[in-house]
Amino acid sequence: MAKTIPMIITNSDILVKEKDSDEFKAFQLPSIQDIPNIPFYHIFAERIAESQYYFKEFMKELYGKKLSKYILAIIVPDDTSKLESIFINEFFVNSGACKAVAQMPMALALSKEDNNYISISKSQRNVILEYIKDREIIVKKQYNADTCTPMQILRDAKVVHIDVEYDDIPVYVNNFNLNMDDYLEMGEIIGKKRFLQKIAQIDVEKL
Repeated sequence: MAKTIPMIITNSDILVKEKDSDEFKAFQLPSIQDIPNIPFYHIFAERIAESQYYFKEFMKELYGKKLSKYILAIIVPDDTSKLESIFINEFFVNSGACKAVAQMPMALALSKEDNNYISISKSQRNVILEYIKDREIIVKKQYNADTCTPMQILRDAKVVHIDVEYDDIPVYVNNFNLNMDDYLEMGEIIGKKRFLQKIAQIDVEKL
């Protein structure tokens, strides 16, 4: 049976769980230049052979040479587009660093206990408001991170779905990237340490 490796694409790097611990190690492609509002991994497409080589070597250091028995369980930013999602799948599958990949947006990993909840997160580009029910994204709204206001997000969060208007729905603020200072009072904070603890063991069948 294939083994699962939890992995997170953050706003600035890729975090991969180490083989024999719940710690995560960062992978960064050498000499990547930060471009405002553009996810860093877009550069991988310009240097695809080089990027895949470095990533495979990185994975060999963590998991040895027999990488074909592993599935990468990839947690992606909440505003990852369908086209970006396809590229992410193709990039890692074709890197030779795994048998297969499975993806899940960060919002779906915030709680394993609640049947429904609201997620608020922020990427390089957007603030993302989502209503999650039964491990599915029911409503998703994206706002320009440079122009939206916390008041706008708070107002919309109260009416994002009819369930929210009539039930007491928990709100989780995803502060994994330490960029949610303006939103900390809107709900329960999920910081980096707590998030990593939640995904250290992932059932790939649920992705």
